[in-house]
This record gives sequence, C-alpha cells and structure tokens, in this order.
Amino acid sequence: MHRTNLTAPTDDGSWVALRLELPRTAGPGLRPWAANGNRIALSQGPETVLLATVDDDRGGVTYSRTDRYRSPVAPLRAAGAREVTGHGQPSWYARWAHRFADALEASPLGPLHEGPWVLSRQLARDGVPRAEGGPAGRWRSVLLDEHPDGCIDWFTGSWQVLPLRRIPSPDHGRVRAYRKQARDGTLPPVLLWWFSGLHCYLVLDGHARLAAAVAENREPPVLALSRALPEERTGAGRDKALATYQLTMSVLDGPHQMADRQGAARAASRLLAAQLHDLDVTHAPTRAWPVPEARPTPARPLNRSGCSGGSTPASPSP
Repeated sequence: MHRTNLTAPTDDGSWVALRLELPRTAGPGLRPWAANGNRIALSQGPETVLLATVDDDRGGVTYSRTDRYRSPVAPLRAAGAREVTGHGQPSWYARWAHRFADALEASPLGPLHEGPWVLSRQLARDGVPRAEGGPAGRWRSVLLDEHPDGCIDWFTGSWQVLPLRRIPSPDHGRVRAYRKQARDGTLPPVLLWWFSGLHCYLVLDGHARLAAAVAENREPPVLALSRALPEERTGAGRDKALATYQLTMSVLDGPHQMADRQGAARAASRLLAAQLHDLDVTHAPTRAWPVPEARPTPARPLNRSGCSGGSTPASPSP
C-alpha cells in the first residue's frame, strides 16, 4: 500500500487526508453485492451483514442488518489512545489515519480493494439540517439508530450515518470507559465508510465511541474512508483546472487596465489549489460486485412506509 499525506490548500498547509493506493488484491472481506438493479447486500466473509432494497421510485432505500458485523480494527485501549497526543489537531488525525490504514491493510474483514482510497477528517454533510442540542443533537439528527430494520428517505435526508451493529446504551460498560476519554480529550476517532449505494456513511469501527461522545454532548472525532477518483478522472480534472488558470493568467497579463491585478492573480492561484485539492479528496462511487448465479439473490427487506415521496431523484450508484 502506497500512502500520501494530503494537506489543505491554505497557507498553514495542515493535514486533511491520507490517500491510499492499493495494488491488485483477491478482493475485500467486507464486500458490497448488487442484483436486479435495486438490491444490495453487504457480506463479510461468508456472513451477510446488511441487506437493502432501493425503492422503485428511487426515492429511498429500506435496509435490514443481521448483527453479524465484526470490526476490522482491534479494540483500542485507553493507554494506546493516550500515546497519541495533540487531540483534535491535524497531526493527531494524521497519526490515527495511519493507524487505521495499518489495521485495514492487515485485516481480512475490511472493505479495501485495489485502487485509490482516501481517509479524511472532513465529512461531506451537504443537505444535513441544523439541529438543536449541540453536538449530541446534531449527531442524533443524522444517526440511523433504528435496529435492525430501517429506511433512508433520500428526499428528506442524506449524508446520514448508519451503524453496522446496534449502538450500545450510554450506561454500557465500554461506553462508560469511553465517556471518560471523551471528557479527558483522549477519545480516538470513529471510523466511517462512505457507501454511495445507500448514500450514507457506515460505521466501520467506533460504535461505542460514538455513543460515548453523544452521551457526553461532545463532537466525536471522525475519520471517513472512501474510494478516491481514479487517475483518469483526476487527470481530466487537473487538465481542465490548469487550462482555466492559464487562460485567467493570460488575461491578467494582457494590456487592459485592472484595479488589482495582483489580487486577482492570487485569487486565481487559490482557486486552482482548491480545485486540485478537491480532486484528491472527493468521494468516488462505492464499487459493488454482481451477485453470482451460485450465490442466492438478496431477499427484499420488509417494506416500510414513509421512505420516499415527491419527485424522483437520481439514484446513487452502489
């Protein structure tokens, strides 16, 4: 696995993400499957951990979890968490990103497969409504905590967070231990995975840590794993951004009068840096494998009312 630290396109150049390049592998242990155009299954080794069916009008998706999910990350001990100093700083996130990358690379239970990936401390939260109640209120508004079955309404909500197993109660023993870490400022990040077929984040590791942060009304530190854009997409995007920048600079170098030529040049440079950065961290669609004939077609989860309505949006790709 080749790793590249990505920094912000700003003067401070702080760490924002870790890009991973994986060689050809036998395939991930945590693997999405697709069938019949609207059915999705998520397997982990021989076990099925989630089944989902996209609504016929592409307005939402119903899902059902099996309680068979296992984290690809070994339990994080308090002593080890305290060793990572500078809680909440970009360098702190960077060290945790490398630790999670180590765990995902070594585990047979994770979603990594060949190609580019990115581990980012920034979440795409477009369309998430404001919620009262501080961090706890915000996270309760996006947390899909119905268990084992539920639905995601793409008309009224997106970029939500779906736990792959039941979120433990605030008084659970492990949660109580993590609540102390949340108060002390040593709580490790929650590891999420962007799953485009459901248009939400899945919790890969940190169910108890997430519960602890919400119970303490603290903003949980988060690292989000997603596929990155392939080189042909990023290359085309870079070429377009550079062509626009060169055109802008050629205009600025022309003979016409300008009030602030240097300011306009700096703005064009900042825009180019932001565009190139976005190409590196943008979520790419999650890859899904077709269900082979020998594998049973995923059963349709129980249909639930209220998962869709209104006009038909474009369906996210698995």
